[in-house]
Amino acid sequence: MSAQVTSEVLNLGCGRKKIPGAVNVDISSEVGADIVHNLAVLPWPIPSDTFRDVHATDVIEHLDDTLAVMEEIYRVCRNGALVHITVPHFSSANAFTDPTHRKQFSYFSFDYFDPSHPFGFYSHARFRRTRAQIVFNPSLSNKLVHRLANRHPHKYEQRWAWMFPAWFLSIDLEVVK
Repeated sequence: MSAQVTSEVLNLGCGRKKIPGAVNVDISSEVGADIVHNLAVLPWPIPSDTFRDVHATDVIEHLDDTLAVMEEIYRVCRNGALVHITVPHFSSANAFTDPTHRKQFSYFSFDYFDPSHPFGFYSHARFRRTRAQIVFNPSLSNKLVHRLANRHPHKYEQRWAWMFPAWFLSIDLEVVK
């Protein structure tokens, strides 16, 4: 059974960071979410083709099945919807420190959902990356590393990531239906 939806904005795993006017979803009944639901349990009690804007900040890394979660995000979104994702970069100490983290991510992890990717057949969910940024802990030295890593993400992840660890990734995807 799907929940009644009164907004075109969805905030997944909201915790205490609810977005005013959005449908805020969280596993905890303690945070005042609009929908209390464990996002690992599929399908979500949310109608299909509803949202134009989805926020998944610091939530996807806590779920075991990234493919299924992305397919569920795809299902609840309209064509052209924007999906804003924040996840820990694989080089971040926090990616491994938090015992509830199940996954770590690369700059290129979400490219597998692009229909033009060679392994795009892993999932029927289709997204086009519109923005990706490797984010570093703010410091003077990291300003230069930030520029180089985001200009050359492949080289950064292959050679520099363990010398100059990132903090997290910020990714924007567009739903392609």
